[in-house]
Amino acid sequence: MKKRLYLLLFVIVALLLSACGQKGIENPLDYPVNDFSAVTEENKPFEKKNLDGKIWLADFIFTNCADVCPPMTANMTKLQKMVDEEELKNVEFVSFSVDPTVDTPEILTAYSKNYGLNLDNWTFLTGYSQEFIETYARETFKTLVKKPQEGDQVIHQTYFFLVGPDSKVKKIYDGYQEVPYDEMLNDIKALQ
Repeated sequence: MKKRLYLLLFVIVALLLSACGQKGIENPLDYPVNDFSAVTEENKPFEKKNLDGKIWLADFIFTNCADVCPPMTANMTKLQKMVDEEELKNVEFVSFSVDPTVDTPEILTAYSKNYGLNLDNWTFLTGYSQEFIETYARETFKTLVKKPQEGDQVIHQTYFFLVGPDSKVKKIYDGYQEVPYDEMLNDIKALQ
């Protein structure tokens, strides 16, 4: 009887210690993600509720970007492949166009084909106004998006944003030059 009691006590203590060892994400930002309504590269309606309960990574790009967007999309493609290799489930990738009047669904589809990415869990979004995306980026993701009046490229930051299943931004990473792939993978695992 005592052996069974000790064994049961040991199992309970082991379970409690293993639960304490789960770190999660240290000091998450926890910015709430506001609702949005857009269309995908397939010209289908898409809203924040399509991502509820999922882990997702977001970025802000545009297809005629001359410098930072191609490497950002290539870096996100690499991360997508790493997530697939690690067999991490329920992870989505979302790219918001910061130039929605130019980036039609057809143009976003053509752009995505240049990268060998998987559209099964990656969505390119457009179909909103320039004013909306500038405000949405600032208020939800605390990032800059600004389209100058004439001829210049859209100004935007080069971050990747990790959003948890609770629809809150957890972390922000460099998505352009020093991409912390291992850190992002570990953070995704911590949210699963």
